[in-house]
Amino acid sequence: MSRPGRRDRVTLYAIIGLPFAAILAAVPVAWGWGIGWTDVVIAVAMYCVTMLGVSMGFHRYFTHGAFKANKALHTGLAVAGSLALQGPPIAWVADHRMHHKYADATGDPHSPWRFGTSAPALAKGMAYAHVGWLLGKHASFVTYAPDLLRDPVVVRVSRGYWRWVSVSVLLPPLLGALLTWSWSGALTAFFWGSLVRIGLVHHVEWSINSICHVAGDRPFAARDKSGNVWWLALLTFGDAWHNLHHAEPTSARHGVLRGQIDIAARVIRWCESAGLAWDVRWPDPVRLARRRVEGGA
Repeated sequence: MSRPGRRDRVTLYAIIGLPFAAILAAVPVAWGWGIGWTDVVIAVAMYCVTMLGVSMGFHRYFTHGAFKANKALHTGLAVAGSLALQGPPIAWVADHRMHHKYADATGDPHSPWRFGTSAPALAKGMAYAHVGWLLGKHASFVTYAPDLLRDPVVVRVSRGYWRWVSVSVLLPPLLGALLTWSWSGALTAFFWGSLVRIGLVHHVEWSINSICHVAGDRPFAARDKSGNVWWLALLTFGDAWHNLHHAEPTSARHGVLRGQIDIAARVIRWCESAGLAWDVRWPDPVRLARRRVEGGA
């Protein structure tokens, strides 16, 4: 395992800190100057593409092999996930596979229970699981992602990661400038579509580590403390139906009970219907029934 060097840590501080500062400033900015429809459309569109890249791409496809994809979708998901500024595909997948191997036990890179079960220890653990772990040791690519090291598309996207970071940051202001034909349009699109959007994607995704392994209902038997948090599931496009995910990691759908909205699973279904995806591992009702906890919601 490797730990980020000094230059990497400085870069991480900037990538984490600037979007977070934008989130804190979002309400005063909206109150004082408002937010235009152009900014809303750009920010929402970028959020959707980015979140699908992480939830559907990095998570369900590259990490767990929940479906197979043609080359266009394969490449598109690798690029879209990279726009989240959560690291290159190979690094993200390696860390997440390591998490599943040691979930909520010694060796888990971001368990909130690592410091103990008392209230102070859990508070410290949740902070570490949310963001502190990024500065700790990361999983070995050779050990946890050897298949992706043999994938030329994923290797190329990973090596060009900072190019996709630039696209993620610069595309919103470019669209804002073109749509409004003004420098002010570029500036506001940069604030809402780049900084605020990246910050939201960061903290929504990281909340799965910190919140979904502490809170939420657990209708399925899993060997860890993964739980379902409904409001976070909406924001993560289904990933916060986390209990079923840890019970059945390769399932393409995480929200399997009545009323559990899973946007990423719906998009996978559309891709399957269009012939872009196949061999989708949809939930098996028999296996789900065996996993169901008596009295589980």
